[in-house]
Amino acid sequence: MQFLILGKDGKDEKAAERRLAVREQHLKLGDEMEESGERWYGCVMLDEDGKMVGSMAVMDFPSVRELNTWLEKEPYVVGKVWETVEVFKCNVKRPWKFNRPQSFFEEREKFLKK
Repeated sequence: MQFLILGKDGKDEKAAERRLAVREQHLKLGDEMEESGERWYGCVMLDEDGKMVGSMAVMDFPSVRELNTWLEKEPYVVGKVWETVEVFKCNVKRPWKFNRPQSFFEEREKFLKK
């Protein structure tokens, strides 16, 4: 079962500090979950000035129970980075990320750096 997660950061003056304090833990867990197939996509949401203000993820779990287990240990939840978390069941028909060879991403990265 796939889920779209929208986590929106707090807007207080310490919000960015909380995010940065647990960001490495969040990224490490995300990489582990991507390796296991539980995380399909993830991105940081930016405001008009390029400041991080939230996160989006498409996750795949057998049930809502496993989703909630992840949320209970997600560093951005535990670290009070996300002020709100919206969860939507979704259905990704053909996840493009899994249909591209690694060379596609390497070439795209070169292109983006130009």
